[in-house]
Amino acid sequence: MTRYILDAGIAGLDLDCKRSDLERAQAEVAKGNRVGIAAPVLAELAFRAEGSPRREQNLLRLRQAMDVWNLWLVDAQTAFEYGRLAFALKSRGRPIGQNDIWIAAIAATIGNATVVTMDTDLSAVPGLAVENWADPV
Repeated sequence: MTRYILDAGIAGLDLDCKRSDLERAQAEVAKGNRVGIAAPVLAELAFRAEGSPRREQNLLRLRQAMDVWNLWLVDAQTAFEYGRLAFALKSRGRPIGQNDIWIAAIAATIGNATVVTMDTDLSAVPGLAVENWADPV
C-alpha cells in the first residue's frame, strides 16, 4: 500500500476548477492505496476557499474531497521530525516553506508516504518520495 499526501497546490487545483485530482485520488484508493492531505494543507485550502468569490461552492468541494482524502495530523513525533528537517534544510542552505516542512514531516512519520506536488521545493528534502499528478501520464 502506498500513501499519497497531496500538497495545497495539487489539492487546490480542484478548488480552482482547473482540473479534478479527486478522480486520481479515487483511482488510487480503489487500488488499495491511501490518499490524503496533511492538516496544514487543509488549513491552507480552507483559507483559500473562505477568501474566494465562490466561497460556498469551494467549501462544499473541499468538504466533498475530505470524504475521499485521509487527514493526517501532527503529533509529537511529527513535531520532532519537523525540527530535524527544518534544521537540516537550513544547514544545507535550502530552507523551504513551513507548511512544506510539515508535509514532509508527516510523510516521514506515517511510513515514508509519497508527496504529490507541482513544485520542486519538496524535492529538496532528502529521502522524500515526490510525484507530480499534474503532469500528463
